[in-house]
Amino acid sequence: MAEVDHERVWLETTYRPGVRQFTWRAVLAGMVIGVVMCLSNLYVFFKTGWSMGVTITAAILAFTLFRALEVVRVTRTPLSALENNTLTTVASGAGYMTGGGNMAAFGALLMVTTLRPDTLAMVVWFAAIAALGVFAAIPIKRQLINKEGLAFPTGTATAETIRSIHAAEFARDDAQGAKPEAARTGASQSTALMLAAAGAAVIAWLRDAKAAWMPFNLPGTISAPIEIAGRKAAEWTLAMKTEVVLVGAGALMSFRTAWSLLLGGLLTYGVLAPKLLERGLIETASYKAIVAWTVWPGAAILVASGLTSFALDWRSIVRAFTGIAAVFRKRDVGVEHPIEAVECPPWWFPAGFVVLAPLVVFLMVILFQIPLWAGLIALPLAVVMGFVAARVTGETDVTPTKALGPVTQLVYGGIAPGNLPGNIMAANVTGGVGLHAADLLTTLKTGWLLGGNPRVQFYAQLFGVAVGAAILVPAFMLLVPDPTKLGGDEWPAPSCVVWAGVSRAFADGLGALGSEAKLAIVVGLVLGVVLALLERFAPKRAKPFVPSPSGIGLAMVIPGSNVLAMFLGGALAELARRAWPVFAASYVTPIASGFIAGESLMGVLIVVLKVNGVLPL
Repeated sequence: MAEVDHERVWLETTYRPGVRQFTWRAVLAGMVIGVVMCLSNLYVFFKTGWSMGVTITAAILAFTLFRALEVVRVTRTPLSALENNTLTTVASGAGYMTGGGNMAAFGALLMVTTLRPDTLAMVVWFAAIAALGVFAAIPIKRQLINKEGLAFPTGTATAETIRSIHAAEFARDDAQGAKPEAARTGASQSTALMLAAAGAAVIAWLRDAKAAWMPFNLPGTISAPIEIAGRKAAEWTLAMKTEVVLVGAGALMSFRTAWSLLLGGLLTYGVLAPKLLERGLIETASYKAIVAWTVWPGAAILVASGLTSFALDWRSIVRAFTGIAAVFRKRDVGVEHPIEAVECPPWWFPAGFVVLAPLVVFLMVILFQIPLWAGLIALPLAVVMGFVAARVTGETDVTPTKALGPVTQLVYGGIAPGNLPGNIMAANVTGGVGLHAADLLTTLKTGWLLGGNPRVQFYAQLFGVAVGAAILVPAFMLLVPDPTKLGGDEWPAPSCVVWAGVSRAFADGLGALGSEAKLAIVVGLVLGVVLALLERFAPKRAKPFVPSPSGIGLAMVIPGSNVLAMFLGGALAELARRAWPVFAASYVTPIASGFIAGESLMGVLIVVLKVNGVLPL
């Protein structure tokens, strides 16, 4: 039986060459929404260690924006589904610039060293790493998406969202297409997002804009009249924050992660921290003092679980390496598949590598004093890890940066011991290339399902990472002008705390730690492995009751007040899913995204007003 040519079938049945896709209005709107999402993710990242999804929120925002522009007659033609796909590709490239270890590495660098790289140099650094990841996606796209049809769940969900909100367009093209009622759902989703954002912005203003003319301010935390070990619960950080951005972040998690956060937070701040103070292992009952100790078992849980999950996906890893061989296998001379007219030419990958690799190595040597030979090792390692990360993302929807970063840190701890900046930023290369390769492939999966041109999306992704890199570092400098506040109650920056701890351990060894901290690391490593194994092999009915290692580990490096607020969001979302499943399926994500976008953007605005003297510092 002849093998089905999926690419030819796609060209004949799905590809939509006559529909508007790459337009400047889509690119420019994508850049604007991408900047908004980047600022929002930056704020959320340093508060929670999480980065919110970009593509679905961007698609809904784009639909809302162009509907409004049509109403006021700024534009006469509606945004097409493929234009929205281009727009979300640009927005995703910009919005995810906070991920891949970029801000975790940069924050950790500022926390553990006196090194302060030039802003422009860091913009070029992040842009080059991201672009390298974009080019790394080229040789594996046809194998993973066209031929194997990997799920890329977020890309598939985004395609379904775009198809839903642009249902009228598809219905015109296909008599069996989506029902027009779906378009009305899209409009109501955008309304829900906007109302949630407006409400969150008002709450943030009333809480943080402490102008003299304001009659009152909302409290930042609400304390319970409970004592733990003779001290108020709030002293152990167990209070409820009024930051709805945390509630929104919790609502976007699985309920299993949310209750695991609560369990980990109560054990950390209600049980472990009082014991640490009692035994003299910490000096005060404060977040910074507690987390300076708990980061070790917390990081151990996160690293061990990440590496275990990564190892359990060994079939994906093997397929990734065999897929690499298949990609570069010599093709028949003179045989050109018709799909090559729309795919990125294979030679773009080596050409991009030749241009970008020397720049990345040069910056590694100049900015972070990484030996030239060590920098030369980093690039091939990063590209190979990018291939592996892309396949794991396609199969599981999880980009394994928690595993890729520590692996690189371990390698550099051995070949360049004592070089903290090099240890941190070499891992940034691996994580960044892996994330952006996986991110482009996720959006390419959306385009594949909608019938978009993949070459157009490649261009769109480059626009996105360029604008994201340009805004990322200046926005960080504005938001956190004093890096000493990282790891404190205002900016917990849990990912930075973990990244810095792992770098210290691999670069300088664990000799300076006390015996109790070393024992806690061992316990954390064992617990991380056990939980990851249970996560994979527990019976289906038992899995909802297995604590999430990510939730437990993260709870040990963020304040208990953040944990309580995030659990509240997760609990409310779960309640909605159980009581009103149809409503929850349509509106939990827009409302939660609105909470995050509204408060984070208002938070950035308040910082700008304070810096310019409009509001008191």
